[in-house]
Amino acid sequence: MARTVYYVASSLDGFIADEDDKLEWLFQFNDADGVKESYEEFIAGIGALVMGSETYKFLLDNGGEGAWEYGSTPTWVFTHHELPGIPGADITFVRGDITVFHPNVVADAGDRDVWVIGGGELAAQYLDASLLDELIVTYVPVVLGRGKRLLPVTTTTAPAALTGSRTLGSGMVEHRYKFAQ
Repeated sequence: MARTVYYVASSLDGFIADEDDKLEWLFQFNDADGVKESYEEFIAGIGALVMGSETYKFLLDNGGEGAWEYGSTPTWVFTHHELPGIPGADITFVRGDITVFHPNVVADAGDRDVWVIGGGELAAQYLDASLLDELIVTYVPVVLGRGKRLLPVTTTTAPAALTGSRTLGSGMVEHRYKFAQ
């Protein structure tokens, strides 16, 4: 059965983007030891993607002309805006409660996992609805002070179980947490 996983990088103080939705603070670590391998290992098990409109727009703006690195992987974009599609990509734009669409997302993933790419608000909705199975977060040795929060949940969760941890590059730590369902 597909798991729903939030795979993300965060500053030490819990932000996934600065207050202007910029990621330059993170990009300086792209070539660090283990980062590419961690991503490739993770993405190999993904059958469907879920993201909010800001994440989708960021990918459009920063992917280059015609670049969509996720190929034909089914992608669900939760949005209140009209957004352009991408030729050849399997993208479904939806409005509404994630619990209504989640069974369809899981069906699209088949026997692979669902990646909640972001942002934090969408991932928090998944966690609040008890639909998030795992958090894989890489803490980057940078403090932002403000920005887009990692998981702005509305309720306190039960303790998550730490299922793994490893060092990436110089100073980054990837933690894997399983949430109780």
